[in-house]
Amino acid sequence: MENEHGELVDLYVPRKCAATGRLMEAKDHASVQIAVADVDENGKMIPGSTTNIPISGAVRHQAESDDSINRIAQQMGLMKNVWSYQQK
Repeated sequence: MENEHGELVDLYVPRKCAATGRLMEAKDHASVQIAVADVDENGKMIPGSTTNIPISGAVRHQAESDDSINRIAQQMGLMKNVWSYQQK
């Protein structure tokens, strides 16, 4: 398929799960991609600027998505002091 500039592009762009790093298939209908708005130093949203966090259906099925999103957001510097791994 061609875009408005006449360049050949694919319709499907594969994504990797941010929690596991595994490729998310097109048929993974349980997967989600969360867009977190980027903010400036005053805490106001920067229009059109987001950070995307893709989560696979397998992570959601294991009820690990909330913990994974907190961990990833902390690693990206979007949140502070919300996730700490405790070994049992």
